[in-house]
Formats: sequence, C-alpha cells, structure tokens
Amino acid sequence: MKNREKKAGKRLKKSELADQLISLFRYCSDEALSFKDIVRRLSLTTHPLKMLCSDILSEMLEDEFIVQDEHGEFIYSEKPIEPRDEHIGERFVGTLKKGKYHAFLLTNSKVLHGKIFLPQNNILRNAHNGDKAIVEIQEWPAEASAPIGKMVEVLGAQGENEVEMHAILAEYGLPYRYPQHVEKAANEISSKITKADYAEREDFRETTTFTIDPRDAKDFDDALSIKSLRPGLWEVGVHIADVTHYVAEGSIVDEEARNRATSVYLVDRTIPMLPERLCNMLCSLRPDEEKLAYSVVFTMNDNAEVLASRICHTVIKSNRRFTYEEAQQIIETSQGDYKDEVLTLNRLAQILRRQRFEQGSIDFDRVEVRFEIDSEGKPISVYFKESKEANQLIEEFMLLANKTVAEFVGKVPKGKKAKTFPYRVHDLPDLDRLESLNAFVARFGYKVRTSGTQGEVCRSLNKLLDDVKDKKEKNLVEMVTLKAMQKAYYSTHNIGHYGLQFDYYTHFTSPIRRYPDMMVHRLLSRYIDGGRSASLPHYEELCKHSSDMEQIAANAERASVKYKQVEFMTEHLGEVFEATVSGVTDWGLYVEVNENKCEGLIPIRTLSRRGEYVEFDEKNFCLRGYNGRVLYSLGDPIRVRVSGTNLEKRQLNFEIVK
Repeated sequence: MKNREKKAGKRLKKSELADQLISLFRYCSDEALSFKDIVRRLSLTTHPLKMLCSDILSEMLEDEFIVQDEHGEFIYSEKPIEPRDEHIGERFVGTLKKGKYHAFLLTNSKVLHGKIFLPQNNILRNAHNGDKAIVEIQEWPAEASAPIGKMVEVLGAQGENEVEMHAILAEYGLPYRYPQHVEKAANEISSKITKADYAEREDFRETTTFTIDPRDAKDFDDALSIKSLRPGLWEVGVHIADVTHYVAEGSIVDEEARNRATSVYLVDRTIPMLPERLCNMLCSLRPDEEKLAYSVVFTMNDNAEVLASRICHTVIKSNRRFTYEEAQQIIETSQGDYKDEVLTLNRLAQILRRQRFEQGSIDFDRVEVRFEIDSEGKPISVYFKESKEANQLIEEFMLLANKTVAEFVGKVPKGKKAKTFPYRVHDLPDLDRLESLNAFVARFGYKVRTSGTQGEVCRSLNKLLDDVKDKKEKNLVEMVTLKAMQKAYYSTHNIGHYGLQFDYYTHFTSPIRRYPDMMVHRLLSRYIDGGRSASLPHYEELCKHSSDMEQIAANAERASVKYKQVEFMTEHLGEVFEATVSGVTDWGLYVEVNENKCEGLIPIRTLSRRGEYVEFDEKNFCLRGYNGRVLYSLGDPIRVRVSGTNLEKRQLNFEIVK
C-alpha cells in the first residue's frame, strides 16, 4: 500500500490508476469506501487525478466490478467474505440467474451483497431464470468465495407487483402470510360476550359513540363517545378495542403477534399483526355491533380542562363509522350525522392542541405522498395526504388517553418506586445537530435556540415551523428539523417524550396493530387489580424487540414507496421536471420533483462544471467546486431530466437540465 501511495501523487496513466484502484478494492474487500476514503488512501492530491479517479469508478460501476451501497460508498462486488457461521441458516431474497447445471441468487442485501451458489438439486422445479426467490444458506466452505444455498420459495416473475411486494417483505424478514395453525387458533376464539363480561364492565351502549378512520380501514381499534352531564360539562370516552380479552398471554396467537410486534403498511396493502378474524372482525369496533373495550373516560368542561378521569373496561356499540373526509365535511359545514357531537369534540380537541403547542409540543405537520394504484398494482397517479381538523380531533384524544394511562402507572409519590411499565420515550435532540440546524435555517433568515430549557427550545422550534408554513422552503426546513430529532422508542426506563413535552407517555390506543399496546393493557389490568410489579428485564427485552420491529417495518414501507416511485417515473423517462435539492452527500445530490415528491439521485460524477472537481461540504449542506465556490445547496430549485430507473435496485436517477 505504501508504494501505491508514493506513486499516486505523480502523473499517472489511466491504466496505472485503474490498477491501483483494483488493488485497493481487493486489499480492502471487507470495507465500504467513500470517494474521500479512496482519494486519501491513494494520496490523489491533484484535481486532474481526482477527476480521473471519478471516471474510472464510473466505469467500474458499469462493469459491476464494484457496487454502491445505500450510502453511496463503493464495495468490491466479488469480495471474498470470510465464511461466518452466523450466516448459516439465514435467508436472503434475490434474483435467480439459472444455468444448465447450477444457478446463482443475486442479492442486494446489505448483510450479504453478491451471489449465493445453488447446486442443481437445491433449485426448486418451478423456478425460472429471472424469478425472485428466497434462498437459505446451508454451508460456506472455507475455500469458497460464495456460500452454498438451497431454494426455499419461488416468489415469482420479477416486476410483478405481488412478487415485488412479497420480495420487499422477505428482504426485511417480515412475513407476508399467516401460518395456518395461527389462523386456526384465532378462528377457535369465542366471540360470545357473556353475562359475566357485561357484569364487570361499564355499559356505554346507549351513549353516542363513533369511529373516525381512513376510508380504506377495516381495523377500527379506537372510538369516541360523548354525552352532556350538564351545560358546559362533558363526559368524553376514549374506547380502545379490548384485544387482550381475546388473546391470552402466551397463546399461539399472542406468540405470533409478539414476534411481529406491529402491523406493516406497504404502499398497497396492510400486513396485520393479528389474524384477520381478530383485527377486522372480533376486535374491530364496527358500527351497530356490541364490542368489548378498554376505556379512558374524561370529565371535561368547555375549556377542555380534565376535571376527572377513570380507566375501565366497557362494552360499547358504535352508532356510526365516519371516514376522515366525512368528519371533515361536518366540521367545515356544520351539517351531517351527529354534527353536535362531532363539533363539540372538535372544539375541545382544538383547545387541547393549542395548549399542547403552547407547552412546547413540537408541531410536525408533514405532507405524506400516496399513490393511486390500479387493479394490477401499477401506480397511475400521486396524491398528497394532509392532516386536517378531523385527523387532529382523533389525534388529540388519543394523545390525552396515552398520557393519562402513563401517568396512572408512572406518576407515584416521592420516595415510591413506579411499577414496571412500557413507555414511549423520546430523547433530547443532539446538540451538534441543533447547531447545524440553526446554521442552515439562518440562510433563510430564521434562527433556533440551541440552549435553554426544554420548553424554550421546543417553543423556538415551533416558531420556526410556524414561520415557514406558507413559505417555499417549508418542506425543506421541516425535513432538516426532523433530522435534528432523535427517534422515539419503547422502554421501561421513562425519560419522558421530548417532542410532545410529556413527562409520561405510552401507547395504549392501538392494540390491534401494535404489540406494546397489548403489553400496556395487560399490565394496566394487573396493577388496577393490585398485582405486583412485573419483571423489568423481561419487559425491557419486549420493548427493545418492538422498537426494532417498528424500525424494520418503517424501512419496508419506505422500500415499497420507493419501488412505486421508480415504477411511476419509468413512464416519464427523458421528461423534464422542476425539482428541489432535498439532500446533499459526497456521492451526489438527491432531488425531489415538486409535482409528485418522487426523489432520486444526481450522481456526483455528472455534476462537474467545465471539468471542475466537486466536493461535499457536510457542515453547510452544499457541494463546492475546486475553487471553493458553492455550486449546489440544500433547497436549491433545479431543473432535472429523468435519466434512468432501476426497479431491481429501486433507484431513480436524474441529470441536470442547464
């Protein structure tokens, strides 16, 4: 390596530098190298050498001698990974390349990037060249550069929607069907509400109750009730599906739900945590059906002050199932079914919302991108989902219920230890990220507090988000602000929820789709009945598993959205769009098309101006030219052409239109 480094500063021929790069990748075959790493290791100090290096890397990518990972770093594609017994038994998804006597599975896995060898007798008969398949590694001989695998399942032809969605789920180790024995166990659960059930529950069947959900929802796990106690005094019930009444702890159904930990929402489907009979039928709070619920009931005045609350098991009967659009129509027109109840709840919710933000809760109100999908799963148009007052109505009462339940268990007198309980926690932002955020928004004329009390910093962030609401930089500032935040997670160690500015917070309101909510329901019942504190290590382990699965599900959802974005833009190859620079990295610019929010990459090698070397300035979110001049910055408007799409890798590439 030292000899290479000495020669690198000299004038090199293209073939000589290519030889050095080949040696470097083989020497560092177990590493992912950024462009900066490569330049540094080969001591490429001059601008012409850096440009030459960039050209050679582009050619190596085309030849598939190297590949780029999700961070844009370069990896030797044929790298001889040392056999590791932890890989034995692992399953990978990829595309089948079939020969006469053998086959390879080509995988883009971050864990194992490359090929898995499949002997003839390890290939399923229904497998065809180009199919997506799942392969399990059986052995990895010491002398072999690739592991030997056995085909477990053929997913089907590459490019078919059902196949690609199943491939994404399998890639992230997520199930896409329910085991028959679990379905059978769910079907055997009795749906009968017994006399004992009625006797031990508060009866809300005669109280006006309704659900408000997305128009395509089937699993209604929360409902609201309201009745007037006297003028200016209301009883509001937040009623949650009593899932744990039907799912016994440790049962077959419970074990499956615990392993899944969450429902998964791909772009065109839901993969439920619970079998369909439970999530869409037995537990779902469907209209005109008597249902068992776990409820938090509030006594509130006209100022939305909670004068009293109680947590109880109930039986309810929903009078109406509203979609968000229907409820919004009532709010906007003051006309429709149960308009008085909807309008009263909305008025109280808006007061709660205003108070929450005044106390420092951070107001992230981002637009979500959704696709209209045809019968074959093909994306035909893009629309944007916005949070309106109907959404906020539900959100505020769910937040209030979650907070109340967490305080009930966690808020104990001084000197007394709280019992084991799963909390939804959110840590303080990283100080360096806050400083970077402040430096970034300064270019738009804004500022953010980076010191002071939590409430002061949160209110400063809220002011920023409020100030940009009608500005062109809104989405950009919101995105950078989000990046400054930590991720929320589950833990038995309560540190509060920074983003909400709640000292105590948990998840109680969605047990149909989140396992932590089932944990909360069980422990809440145990403690209300006077039970002893549960095992902290056991529940902390469950919290960790739930947090991990939540992140995996989110990654799979993003992968499905990305796939549809690339599929959608394949129909627009060569077309020109107005866009915004949404990300700046040392491997290129990410840009977001203004009209449909599809995001793709402009590779850094295509960004040079008049042969000028381009360098990433991480601190200032920009790319600079060789002379230090800023060429492209986060938030810049930019015109781009769709230059390439790769569905297999879920990659969308643009080029600048000058």
